[in-house]
Parts: sequence; structure tokens; C-alpha cells
Amino acid sequence: MPFLNRIQRWADERPHHTAVVVAGRRLSWAELRDSAADLVADTKSITPLCEANSTGFAVKLAAAVAGGRQCAVLDPAWPRQLRENIIRRVEGSALPAAVAPDDALADGPPESTFLIGLTSGTTSVPKAFTRSRRSWQQSFEASIEFFGLRQDDVTLAPGPLAASLNLYALAECLYAGSEFQTLQSFDVGDVHAAITHDRVTRLVLVPTMLRMLSERGLTGCVDASGVRTIISAGSKLDARTLEAARRWAPNATIFEYYGASELSFVSGAGLPAGHVPAVGGTGIGRPFPGVDVRILDDAGTPLPDGESGNICVRSALVSNGYLWGDDGQALRSFNGWFTVGDQGYLDAGELHILGRRADMILTSGKNVYPHEVELALAAVPGVAAAVAAGMPDDLRGQRVVAGVVPAHGGITAMQLRAGLEDILARDKRPLQYYVLTELPITDRGKVSRNLLLEWIDTRDPRVRNLGA
Repeated sequence: MPFLNRIQRWADERPHHTAVVVAGRRLSWAELRDSAADLVADTKSITPLCEANSTGFAVKLAAAVAGGRQCAVLDPAWPRQLRENIIRRVEGSALPAAVAPDDALADGPPESTFLIGLTSGTTSVPKAFTRSRRSWQQSFEASIEFFGLRQDDVTLAPGPLAASLNLYALAECLYAGSEFQTLQSFDVGDVHAAITHDRVTRLVLVPTMLRMLSERGLTGCVDASGVRTIISAGSKLDARTLEAARRWAPNATIFEYYGASELSFVSGAGLPAGHVPAVGGTGIGRPFPGVDVRILDDAGTPLPDGESGNICVRSALVSNGYLWGDDGQALRSFNGWFTVGDQGYLDAGELHILGRRADMILTSGKNVYPHEVELALAAVPGVAAAVAAGMPDDLRGQRVVAGVVPAHGGITAMQLRAGLEDILARDKRPLQYYVLTELPITDRGKVSRNLLLEWIDTRDPRVRNLGA
């Protein structure tokens, strides 16, 4: 079971209460149940669900996982040829479920697959993994406990429902009997309006969204005092985003967590209202309820506190593995301890995440992770954003370089060096700084360290050398 028995329960207990809101269109618990039930008989055993945010998305998702059915959620923004390729692969790779045509809106067996997840990989074709109904049920129970989700919360996740963060937030709210809201597409003004007029108490979003909402909310005097929970995922919050969010939503506990689509939740931490955050650190909290974390080397040997290696997880929340796309490194297992290759270390029970091994910079025999450098730089006054990379160096093998977008006015290499003195070890500090007019972003919206190096190499006008 993931959530269908819960929808039935809430529809019986609170039929006219709001379950889902998308761009102002509301769906009650009874309407959600009845609309989904009407679709079940005509829903195939495997459903590729590919559509933009709408109340219909929630209805079709519920019908698509009824009984023993399986659902694959595709991004409607993908090119048509890619979508068609994925649909063929899904229908050819998944094991068809034995589903009677008149099945009711009811959950299938707990151990059966209900979701085919898609995650980007090293190629243009996303990897596909599967999840059991039991794994999501246990994930819901862990996240509801950890984040303190209540039935009287109103959750707004303003991103696309095709993204795993927002899809999970929708399903979690259906399980908890709590109102879920989203938009047709992300718009700062629309999010601010929802917070002002729709009693939003809980935000689920990525750091870039939180930063825009907080900074523009402060400028526009948008009252976010009613928000009591902010959940950020995707990357660790930098100091400027955290400070702006704290000022804009003064009564919120701000959560950040580490997880992966294949692993589910791993660790997290909440910063209660009024608490001052530590700046520039790599800590990402303690393990989630029911999750064990170890740091193992490539042979599967446990490493002591403070020594970095593979972040490995043992929990009932882990996915079943891949339908396709597994190159042997994407999801590895060491006697039941699973890793997606992220590197980190434990310190007195707190997990510190350093990043992917592929991003590691080897300089003068030392391992430096750009993620750690970027977090430290983002804590320096006058820095709006930062990106670090390893540049080839005849003497050192690689040298650490960094590009920064100033918060306002200019900034000097001396200011950057001084700002890092107390928060980053000397052998991890950049040897060369560049001022950027903008972050190097790929066409998929991700910060690219390789693009930074390309800009430096070609003397792109968006880069200015500050020297050492």
C-alpha cells in the first residue's frame, strides 16, 4: 500500500475537505476518490503518466497504481522522441501486473512494484528504477515523523509533479490526509499569492526557488509568518539563502536533507525558528528514522569517523533496483549496504556530504570536493553564488579555481581569501578566483563546473580573472 486506502479513509471521514489544489482548482477527498475510481476499469496494468501539473494528474496517478498496477511518471517537457523512447522501454521492460478489468480503487500487495522512477544518468536516456508499495509506505511514516507533517498543514510544492520531490510530496499528503497545493508552473508571484491567501503552512522546494521567494518576498513585504515548515532538497542550503529564508519566514523550521531517488531519505536536520545556522559546513544532519548509515571504502570495509568514503545506507526505504541504465556503479551494494556513489564522512553521528567522486579534485595528492569549497565561498560576505572546479596543473595535477557572482558591487581576491580563513582548510582553498556575471548553467538548468572551465579557457566575457 502506498496511499489508496488512506484516500478512501479521508473521503469517508472528511468528504468535502480539500485534498488537492492546482492553480486554484480544488479537488475534495470525495471528488478525488470518485474520479479515480471511475478510471480504474479502463486503466492498463502499466501506465506511462506524462502530463503537466493539474488536478487530473492526481486522479490519474491514483487510478494508475490501483490493484497491482504500475505507473511511470514522465516529464512532459522532455522532447517527444525521448518520451516515446521511454514509453517503449517501460512497456517492454516492466513485468505486466495481473489486474482484473473491474478492480476497485484499492492498494495492491505491499511487496509489489507500483512506481517506475526515472532519473537522469550519464547518457541522455534516464535510468529507470522500481519501488514497492511497502517502501513508500515506510518512507511516508519516516518523513511524516521527521518533518512533523500534520493534517491541518497546507503544503505547497511549486515545482513540476513529474519531479520526484514534488511527486513524493503529493503522495505523502494523500497518505497523511493533509491538503496539497501546486501551480501549473513555478512563478514567484503566484507562490507569494498562495502563501498570502491560501493559508500555506509548509513549503517543499529546491534551494534556488527558496532563495528567489525569500529575497523577493522580503523586498515586496510578502508576509510568510504563517509558514511553519520549509523543506529544501537537491543541495545543501548556502548561507545567503538560509539567512534570507530565516528573515522572510521567521516562524518556520527550515529542514534540509540528503537523499537520492534510489535510496529515499538518508539524513536530515531542521533549524528551528530563532536558531542561528552554522555557515560554510558540509553537515547534513543525522539519519532518518529507520535508516542506518555507514561510510565504506570501495572494498566494503567500514571507515572510522572523519574519514571520507562511500555514503552507504541500509533501510527498508531503498528501491528495488533498475529496469535499465545500471552501469554497475549507479546503485552498488556491499552486503546489504547501498550507495549511489556520493562521498562523505560521519562525525559524532552527523553525516557530512562532500559530493560525487567524479567531481573530486586531486591537487598535490589531496582530495578536494568542489561542493565543500562552494559552500564555504557562499558563506563569505559579498558572495551571491559560487562554483569551484579543478583546472589542469603541471605541478599539482589539478589546482582549485573558483568563480563567484558578487552579491552587490565588486569583490576582491583578498576579500575572498580572508573570508575563507576560518571556514575552509588551507589546502582546499582556491588558488585562482574569477568574477562571474552569471553562473555557468546548462540547458537543463544545472550549474556546470566543466562549463566554468570552458569559459575560463576561451576567455568568455562572462568571466573576469581576479588573480590569486
